[in-house]
Amino acid sequence: MIRAEHIVKSFDGRRVIDDVSVAFETGKTNLIIGRSGSGKTVLLKTLVGLHTPDEGRVWYDQTDFTALTFRDRKAVRKDIGMIFQGGALLDSSSVEENVKLPLDLFTRQSEAEKLERVNFCLRRVKLENANHLYPAELSGGMIKRVAIARAIVLNPKYLFCDEPNSGLDPQTSIVIDNLIHEITHEYNITTIINTHDMNSVMEIGEKIVYIHEGRKWWEGTKDDILHADNPELNAFVFASAMAKRAKAAVR
Repeated sequence: MIRAEHIVKSFDGRRVIDDVSVAFETGKTNLIIGRSGSGKTVLLKTLVGLHTPDEGRVWYDQTDFTALTFRDRKAVRKDIGMIFQGGALLDSSSVEENVKLPLDLFTRQSEAEKLERVNFCLRRVKLENANHLYPAELSGGMIKRVAIARAIVLNPKYLFCDEPNSGLDPQTSIVIDNLIHEITHEYNITTIINTHDMNSVMEIGEKIVYIHEGRKWWEGTKDDILHADNPELNAFVFASAMAKRAKAAVR
């Protein structure tokens, strides 16, 4: 479990995250949703340690992550997997090298052991024969699957996903959603996904946190969201649905 307690984060004197407390559950897909500029990305980056909160604490199970020194955080970071919005693959490295990178940084395994683990993860995301391809040779969906393979190569306890469906067509988005959901349950990971994709919310949203103007405005499940008595949330859901219909009509 990951817990945020009274998190405050400001930039240039403006509070972007305002006293947010929330618990993200183990073995579930926890989704953070909200409009652009609502603070959801800043919250995600604060949880993972890319931003330091001005106030409040972040707990990884029983460990106060905010109290750790940079060196002490390394032990926790070995248990963290991260899927960035664009995949963040190294263009000059092959698929195999990209997936192996965390093993090179955090383990003393032999090359044979590393390759065995890389191949296992590539099989898990259905990219068995992609080892020697380069990012420029991959589709958008393949790039995201390589990013997932890299994120799970250290068998993480915690998985962070920043807009994993960004730039993908609806069919590929469903594949990525299902893959993240399956991996979360299979390995009992605490997964936190930052998204504005309502399809993701309704398909895999086991716990949903809605951020509005930097505050936690609502939380519940994908079943609760359809019956929520929350005007701002309802407006967000309606606007997201209309935007998706408009995109589908253009296609």
